[in-house]
Amino acid sequence: MPFRYAFPLDRLESRFKFRGDLAVGALLSALWLRAVTRDPLPEAIVPVPLSRERLRERGFNQALELARPIARALKRPLLPRLLIRTRHTLAQSSLRRKERLRNVQGAFALAPGRKPPPHLALFDDVLTTGATLRECAKVLRRAGATTIEVWAIARAGSEPS
Repeated sequence: MPFRYAFPLDRLESRFKFRGDLAVGALLSALWLRAVTRDPLPEAIVPVPLSRERLRERGFNQALELARPIARALKRPLLPRLLIRTRHTLAQSSLRRKERLRNVQGAFALAPGRKPPPHLALFDDVLTTGATLRECAKVLRRAGATTIEVWAIARAGSEPS
């Protein structure tokens, strides 16, 4: 994660995610591409899926919209249908750490008939406790992925790594 989730990035992320400003999302992806170098690159990029309810409410999947230009620039396939959300969960931002872990437990599955590549990048907008990404990674690892990189625009609560 190249950035810390703090001013001004937190304002940009909120504008993108909650007000649907897709131009800000494109800017965040471009900033990520300028700040991050990866070698070797993963075989594919997998955005964290949203529940149907959240997708209907928001109108777009923020992880997918951020990952799309990154995948294109890195010439890597984007696999938005590899993982599915099996149930609607509460917004993680409204929960404490232990509640976040419980909230997403069992909330993801591999799409029927799909198999992950051995080396992939799991992409989300912001990494806070890591509960969502950890739960997605468990599913992907059980399905055969051996190297799972966690990519996000920013990390909340600590210095970027």
